[in-house]
Amino acid sequence: MPQQDQEHVVVRRADRPGDWGWVVMAHGESYHRQFGWNRDFEALVATIVAGYGARHDPDREAAWIAESGGRRVGCVFLVAGDRPGTAKLRLLLVTPEGRGSGLGTRLVAECLSFARAAGYERVTLWTNDVLVAARTIYQSFGFTLADEERHHSFGHDLVGQNWTLDLRTHAAPRDG
Repeated sequence: MPQQDQEHVVVRRADRPGDWGWVVMAHGESYHRQFGWNRDFEALVATIVAGYGARHDPDREAAWIAESGGRRVGCVFLVAGDRPGTAKLRLLLVTPEGRGSGLGTRLVAECLSFARAAGYERVTLWTNDVLVAARTIYQSFGFTLADEERHHSFGHDLVGQNWTLDLRTHAAPRDG
């Protein structure tokens, strides 16, 4: 996305018909094209999205879509974690058309702002080490690597990583 188009990107809640289906499709297509991942990854994304759709608490969980020129180009979800006070950042994606414009950072910032307002103390996420651009974004917000483990998923040998951000010790960034 050209630099001058950044101001035409809208980040909004993922609450329109087709948004959740797009998240599943875009993940499946993007990760297959870029990494050769198989349909198992798309199935995982579908499971996460279906769970969100079936039982999310709008006061504690949210999802966002980024649009450019009326076309979806990115997304991110924040869901409740397994422990009180912990949320999970899930399904960050910026399509090739949206990359290079800071959109991933903008989506993560929106997600973390919501997490703080909802009263979470920490945010965790699971990713794979091949997702270098996303990892760079997470690190820029203060996420730290908690652990990693080799696994075979999506048709490939991968290294899964768990990252954590303590919202009590990492203040929200200031505008300016």
